[in-house]
This record gives sequence, C-alpha cells and structure tokens, in this order.
Amino acid sequence: MAYGSAMASVLVVEDDANVRTALIRELSARSHVVRSVGTAMDALREVTQSPPDVVVLDLGLPDLDGAEVLKMLRGISDVPVIIATARDDEPEIVRLLNAGADDYLIKPFSIEHLSARLAAVLRRSARSGPTAELSVGGLHIDLDRREATLDGAPLELTRREFDLLAYLAARPGRVVARRELLAEVWRQAYGDDQTIDVHLSWLRRKLGETAAAPRYLHTVRGVGVRLAEPDPRP
Repeated sequence: MAYGSAMASVLVVEDDANVRTALIRELSARSHVVRSVGTAMDALREVTQSPPDVVVLDLGLPDLDGAEVLKMLRGISDVPVIIATARDDEPEIVRLLNAGADDYLIKPFSIEHLSARLAAVLRRSARSGPTAELSVGGLHIDLDRREATLDGAPLELTRREFDLLAYLAARPGRVVARRELLAEVWRQAYGDDQTIDVHLSWLRRKLGETAAAPRYLHTVRGVGVRLAEPDPRP
C-alpha cells in the first residue's frame, strides 16, 4: 500500500452518476485505483468484501443517509472516510467528525482539493505502519490488530478511545496539548474540550484509575494530558 502521490485504492460512494464518472476519471488520472457505488448497501458490501484504502462518502444516498452509513462503516472497519457533502452546517460537520469521519469536503470542490485531502488522510493512516506495537508499563497496544491489554487483561475500547490511547502511548512522558489531540485524534481544527474530557474519563475508568488518583493518564492543568509509566513506589 502506498500513500501521498502514489497509488491508493479509493471507494467513491456517490449516487449522482455524473459526479461519480468525473471523480473516477480524475482520480484514475492521478494513479489511484477507483471503485464506485451509488448506494449505502453496495458501499458496505464493498468495504466488507474488498476493503479500500479510503472511502469518499456522499451523504445524500437513496437508501440510507450518509451519516447512518458512516456509523455502520465504523462498526465493521477502520478505513479512513472523507465525507463529501453539500451540507455546510457546522454542528452537523462536528457531529460527523466525532462520529468517526476523518475529514470532510463541502460541495462543490475541485479535484485538486480532494486529492490533497486524500493524500493527507492516507499519510495519517500510514503513520502506525513501522511501529505496530506500543508498550508503556503494563499497558500494551497492538496497532495492527487494534487491541490493547493492561497487565495482560484485554481492554474493551471504542474506536475513539483506542485512537486516543494509542496517540498518547506513542508519546510516553510527553504532555500533549488538547489542541493537538483535537487535530490528530479527532481530525478537527476546533472543538469542545469537554469531548476530550469525557473520553479521558472513560479511558481512566477502563484503566482502573481516576483523575484524582492517576496511574497512566495525568492531566496537566491548562496544558494537556500526559501518559506515563506508573510510579513503582507504593
């Protein structure tokens, strides 16, 4: 699998035949392997049977709204998803990003804009390639399998919880700013700090700790959060 300007497998989910044809032509001209479908059910079938490197998802599909498709995709796959929508309502965009979209584009958009977003999303998804496993103290994270264990016991994490934990574990001992977490984990340039706080609270519960008595996750007030190996002292 190659990223950036190299070839990638792209699934275009778009019910407008003219838009679909144009995207296939332009993306193919940029050396991508492009498949396309016009319905939600066909999209889910494609992702299940032959997973692409990235999905470009239109929201206005004839059988299901794209927001529901995104939710269903996230239940079966971690494939990066770029939303392509004519809806420019900010709360809706934030909701989609929080629901698991990796990026979005407002229609109409240029093929150059789409190509740049594709390259950026694919680069981010490739970052975990060389380092497939992370360990901090008794915490072990398998990035390929998207599994985490604590002292040998499996952790039941949501997709976002896993992404947050893995991002912090890849930077042990470093204080990561909330703005960085929003940009790199939530793929948002803006957002509510409460979203981060809620996910950190859920993570702490699953790690068997609290904000008042942290073991791995330490909040640095006014700055961000740091994941570090527990202090061996009693």
